[in-house]
Amino acid sequence: MVALRLSLYLLVLLLSSCASSPNQHFFPKIEKPKIHKLLITELARVDAPEKKPVVAVYAGAFEDDTGQRRSNGEYASFSTALTQKPVAYLIRALHHAGSEKNGFFEVVNRVHLDHLAKERQLIRSARNDFKEEQKLKPLLFAGLLMEGSVVGYESNITSGGSGARYLGIGFSKKYRKDVITVSLRTISVLTGRVLLEVLVTKAVLSVGYNQGVFKFVYDGTELIEIENGSVQNESMNIALQTAIETAVLQTIKEGLVKEFWHVRLD
Repeated sequence: MVALRLSLYLLVLLLSSCASSPNQHFFPKIEKPKIHKLLITELARVDAPEKKPVVAVYAGAFEDDTGQRRSNGEYASFSTALTQKPVAYLIRALHHAGSEKNGFFEVVNRVHLDHLAKERQLIRSARNDFKEEQKLKPLLFAGLLMEGSVVGYESNITSGGSGARYLGIGFSKKYRKDVITVSLRTISVLTGRVLLEVLVTKAVLSVGYNQGVFKFVYDGTELIEIENGSVQNESMNIALQTAIETAVLQTIKEGLVKEFWHVRLD
């Protein structure tokens, strides 16, 4: 009876800790939408240039070239490990670069150029119908193209774990490290030359915890076993966003060194 009471006490204690732990999701809370800021805060604080470089980003300018599938040990997965529209992160990073200092780049969006062309055609048609003589201003052309891709995704670069068990009470910890690599190129529209090329590597960490208790009761004829665990995975999208923002920041720094642009001194 003493062993049974002890086991029941441990059961209540463990379940109560599960209920109070923020890592448990038996009754998950509904989270409100979050407005994301730049993850690399240094990118927002770069000094404004004397003249903003006009850069264009086209559809397909930044894609996942790895084709990596989401890892799953139980069944075949057809879901990709990375987002298929990383170009959105590139446009965001370029647009918000130097946002605290009046911006660094003048970004022209070419992702859905056909939509823009159709809308401009509607404006021309309306002005012709009303016989307006005011002409539509031409689109802003860019001197630079920004292109790149995710060139590497390696899983299980490092993995391992540790644990201990004593008198039926145990604890273990496992971890895994994946690595993604992104490339970003700055290309001159006039010459087609690759002016700048940056390669950035970002580690993605996953950590799992597990606690367990087992106890024989009724003279060793029955077994009570309790397990509790949680896994913390670094968001792959956040890791990709961080890598792209770092690549944009490094592009700005290398452009300053090679004097492709000059910082305005106030």
